[in-house]
Amino acid sequence: MSQKPLGKRLKNGAIYWFIRVLLWLMRRLPRRAALLFFDRLGLFAFHVLRKEREKTLRHLRLAFGKNFREAEIVSLAKSCFRALGRNAAEAMRLRRLLHDGLGRRVTFVGREHLEAALAKGKGAICITGHIGCWELMAAFIAQHFSLAVVGTALYDPRLDELLVAERKLAGYHNIPRHAGAAREILRWLKSGGVLGILIDQDTRVEGEFVDFFGQPAYTPVGPVIFAGRTQAPIVPLAIWMNDDYSHTVEIRPEIPLQQTDDARADRVANVERCSKAVESFIRAHPEQWVWMHERWKTKMPV
Repeated sequence: MSQKPLGKRLKNGAIYWFIRVLLWLMRRLPRRAALLFFDRLGLFAFHVLRKEREKTLRHLRLAFGKNFREAEIVSLAKSCFRALGRNAAEAMRLRRLLHDGLGRRVTFVGREHLEAALAKGKGAICITGHIGCWELMAAFIAQHFSLAVVGTALYDPRLDELLVAERKLAGYHNIPRHAGAAREILRWLKSGGVLGILIDQDTRVEGEFVDFFGQPAYTPVGPVIFAGRTQAPIVPLAIWMNDDYSHTVEIRPEIPLQQTDDARADRVANVERCSKAVESFIRAHPEQWVWMHERWKTKMPV
């Protein structure tokens, strides 16, 4: 494999050490100070990161433009950047939160739905999106259930090692997307474990175009495929930060999957049901989602 250009290596190295220093700092600051600092940092980012700001505004107009005035769109965009900052600070302070006890900060709603899914003896597939502090949610779920998450390796192996180490410390297993991931996922579900998958991003994995905020969006089919192969129930969940800086984790009932003689139609319908379940969380807490992501980047073939 060819070595990356010197400029790229220097940039990646600078980012890596900046994050290491930031992690060190966040673990030592009082929680409220860290959250307020990153709240303001998020607002600063809204004003200086023009491309990310414009993408956020464009996507919010696409999703809510028919119902929101422009001033409301701009206000929501600012709230998105601020919430992203606060949730990033919380993720960086995860070790402190674990030490202090997550139960002090998190309200758990709907636990019975995941317990009911697991009672079927097929494991459970939990679908979610990049809402709130999703890393904190995984750590919290892992304190109650045997959890593995599926994730794409980060561009810098050093950062990826940091992330995987944090997940291991939090008590859950990381399954990287690679050639053998499917076998590992199937083994995990057959053992009765909970599998967490993020399905709200336009990525280079097998997917289908389904409705997302009124627009066709390329959406991963993995949860539907694994549910079909293992009979594991699919259960939606999400986390959001409240006004008092506490968090709520909500699990909703199992998604009923369509099963007819038309396998192709079933696949599309079930992917859309999963997508709609995540969308409903985002609609309830729009300021907590990553609206700068190019969710509608991939276009349907003509």
